[in-house]
Amino acid sequence: MKTGTKTLISLIAATFLSSTFSLAKVSQSEAARLGNELTPLGAEKAGNSDGSIPSWDGGITEAPAGYKAGMHHIDPYSGDSPLYTVTAQNMGQYADKLTEGHKALLKTYPDSYKMVVYPSRRSASNPQSIYDETKRNATNASMVEGGNGIQGAAIGIPFPIPQNGLEVVWNHLTRYRGNSAKRYTAQASPTRSGSYTLVNIDDQFLFNYNTPGQTEENLNNVLIYYKQKVVAPARLAGSLLVVHETIDQVKEPRRAWTYNVGQRRVRRAPNVAYDNPGTAADGLRTSDQLDMYNGAPDRYNWKLVGKKEFLIPYNSYNLHSDEVKIKDILNPLHINQDLARYELHRCWVVEATLKDGTRHVYAKRTFYIDEDSWQIQVADQYDGRGELWRVSEGHSINYYDELTFWTTLELHMDLFSGRYNAGGIDNEMKMYDFNAKISESEFSAQSLRREGHR
Repeated sequence: MKTGTKTLISLIAATFLSSTFSLAKVSQSEAARLGNELTPLGAEKAGNSDGSIPSWDGGITEAPAGYKAGMHHIDPYSGDSPLYTVTAQNMGQYADKLTEGHKALLKTYPDSYKMVVYPSRRSASNPQSIYDETKRNATNASMVEGGNGIQGAAIGIPFPIPQNGLEVVWNHLTRYRGNSAKRYTAQASPTRSGSYTLVNIDDQFLFNYNTPGQTEENLNNVLIYYKQKVVAPARLAGSLLVVHETIDQVKEPRRAWTYNVGQRRVRRAPNVAYDNPGTAADGLRTSDQLDMYNGAPDRYNWKLVGKKEFLIPYNSYNLHSDEVKIKDILNPLHINQDLARYELHRCWVVEATLKDGTRHVYAKRTFYIDEDSWQIQVADQYDGRGELWRVSEGHSINYYDELTFWTTLELHMDLFSGRYNAGGIDNEMKMYDFNAKISESEFSAQSLRREGHR
């Protein structure tokens, strides 16, 4: 083939991809389905044919009796009894409802790993303002720069009726998690024998994209402002990290600074991204696995496989309860599965395959995204040989003081080493503060320096 012909074909392909990304909006008639046969965020409102998945009736819109802000969230489904338990011995009966990662966990730990399945409760909800903006976004939002950024949206899900896998991932990245939040959590990475050291982390978020009254013009290419402080153990205490999570990270990489307590210095941290090790995770989690997946999508090709019913962690109020101790959750090899709750839900399935010429420790990833919330609930990560390496779970609840469906515990389980990283543990911690008054100025390098020297 002549060089000129190759160039022309490449130009046509690039033009096609660019137009596909930039024009990926839906018609007014399609958008009108939101709030009718589709939920306001784009899920199928109706249940499934056999009734094992109910219809969505608005999700949780108010707290159960007895709940007050600042409390751990009361389980609204505590009266539910298990429907059945999936084990290595009977998994064949449920194979079509199991992710590849869950099949592997059942096979790897046949004597201890199980999935206790409960009635499906479609609890996910958001404020009405998020629903209103999501409907507006449906006919206005599009992707730019090869899919590495979005335009035409600020506040709400940008692509409630997705046309491709990357749009689904952007829905996860921009989903509503309140306007600001302070969290007090612990992280642990048990050895095969079960021993661990708790790493206590205080972090805070300012969700710039979903700030009330936000406009695309005022975003300044920032999706989220994030600050992380390690408070224990003593050898790590005082370490600080600030991140400005940019929307288009190819155009402008995420801005990050760290404070090193030993050196008492603030430094730029360009490596807090992609497959660099996550903070104090003992090498069991990459930077882009926090929140199940974060960051620039430019190193992968994204394929929308479709939507299918899967057993996924859901309504994990038991794992969130302050009546459960951390030591009761963290077992050798995997968490105490008696405390985990699984339900049948419809999930978008997206495959990410590493692009030629790029690098990442995960050559392929499969994400299972809850249709009701756009929260990634399960992820399978494969190594360069094509072998399933790590399985991630987002054990999530719908919060009450802020109507958002978000993780309360994130697990990243290494099938090769028999170890796992558990993050976001909050049972023995002060509860999230969704009413925290946090300003943008608190996420500067100067504020990091001031806090580090206190």
